[in-house]
Amino acid sequence: MSRVLVVWCPDWPVTAVGVDAATPGAVVVDGQVAACTAAARAQGVRRGQRIRDAQRRCPDLVVKERDTDEEGRLFEAVANAVAELTPKVEVVRPGLCAVPARGPARFYGGEEALRVLVQDAVVEAGFDCGTGIADGLFAAELAARRGGGVVVEPGGAAAFLAPYPLSVLDRPELADLLRRLGIRTLGDFAALPSGHVAGRFGPDGALAHRLARGEEPRPVAPAPATADLSVRTEFDPPAEQAGQVVFAGKRLAADLHEGLAAGGMTCVRLAVEIGFADGHVLRRLWRHDGRLSATAVAERVRWQLSAWQGERPKAGTDEDGVEGPQRDTAVWGGVVWLGMAPDQLVPDHGRQESLWGRAAVTERIARAADRIQGLLGHRAITRPVLTGGRGPGERVTRVPIGDLPPADRPDGPWPGRVPVPAPAVVPRRPWPAEVVDAEGAPVTVSARCAVSAPPARLEVDGRPPAAITAWTGPWPVIERWWDPRQARRRARFQVVTDDGAAFLLAVEGRRWHVEAAYD
Repeated sequence: MSRVLVVWCPDWPVTAVGVDAATPGAVVVDGQVAACTAAARAQGVRRGQRIRDAQRRCPDLVVKERDTDEEGRLFEAVANAVAELTPKVEVVRPGLCAVPARGPARFYGGEEALRVLVQDAVVEAGFDCGTGIADGLFAAELAARRGGGVVVEPGGAAAFLAPYPLSVLDRPELADLLRRLGIRTLGDFAALPSGHVAGRFGPDGALAHRLARGEEPRPVAPAPATADLSVRTEFDPPAEQAGQVVFAGKRLAADLHEGLAAGGMTCVRLAVEIGFADGHVLRRLWRHDGRLSATAVAERVRWQLSAWQGERPKAGTDEDGVEGPQRDTAVWGGVVWLGMAPDQLVPDHGRQESLWGRAAVTERIARAADRIQGLLGHRAITRPVLTGGRGPGERVTRVPIGDLPPADRPDGPWPGRVPVPAPAVVPRRPWPAEVVDAEGAPVTVSARCAVSAPPARLEVDGRPPAAITAWTGPWPVIERWWDPRQARRRARFQVVTDDGAAFLLAVEGRRWHVEAAYD
């Protein structure tokens, strides 16, 4: 089992937007709290809360939008501070990085000495952090979070993890199911037989079981590269704009992925090197749970350039008083080359998908998509991916072009799923509707799924009333009945109206709405 040192910076998304830990603050995404400071948590603010609920608990809460680019750029300063003491820094995600501990511990006089030295270096760089050393990344991260950091003795990861609650696995559905089975801690979960866990909870449960037992999340058996799979491009004259380098990085990453796919491999860890005209080389290792998409690699190239620009004089402030290039677009001195190399390879199990599915498209369309993403943001262009769910809207997840589909897509079974054929139109929000019988009375569905009267007329918001010529249903669906806060009960119908339209209707709490429409 490899020894790993982890550097964890608490509440990093909040730190990246300039809110200190003593100020009640939070960053939000889509109207929900994504991260908050310790002062906000002391007043009842929690991750996942809606903004208004968080502000009700903490009226003086400082709210800011999450800035993932700034998180990556700012964390470069932390990674650089660690890299001054030991090489091979793996950026797991902005706010968390890891290094192999065995060699540096020998050099610096022991694991505890190494842990304290790295922690002091990051604090001196201006960032609060915790550092921990243990067998494997998962245990080391929890060790870093405990009271500023501890060292877990070799072979003691399982005992260290045993008292922790299941919530640290970051798998809410699995944790909820295990709690209902009487399993409360990682130690209880680890005591279950591995074969039974895999048979009952599937691959995701088996992976969580390995983590609870203090083992690596996957066997450490990276396949060695039989050929040089690194890629490199040079700029002549040197590239003076960051956009030039980022665009080239995306193309370079696509070439790298093609070479990996030809060998049946995928890259888990990627080394990105940027050479400047003044001779400086900026190198960083990026870690990802699966293959890094071309867009994701381009984002990391931009982070590295932004971090390097942040260390140089700003525009108009150079030593000679001459106005310099703009910090957000220009690369100081110019970039002469960009290189990428897969630092860790694993067998490809076929999860990757091409940019546009199976459709053959021209290079012109691909360039247009890249350009739009560069102008409007990573999520400007998305594609639908089918996931698990019962309703038509629940089965579609929007994935940015260039990214992989969600790795944890549930595949069922889903009792009560809408039967085929699938509807052609699924509104972003269900359309309000009213269904009445021949007498004009609203149609209701009892708890025993008995229909009060045959549906006779459908009125959809914004459409003229139409007579219902055929219908089928109801199909009852009762979801999460064990959780009163999230329990949901509804019944679905398929109807055809006299104007030739067909709809998927749902009634919930005596309210009707249109979930989808058929061609």
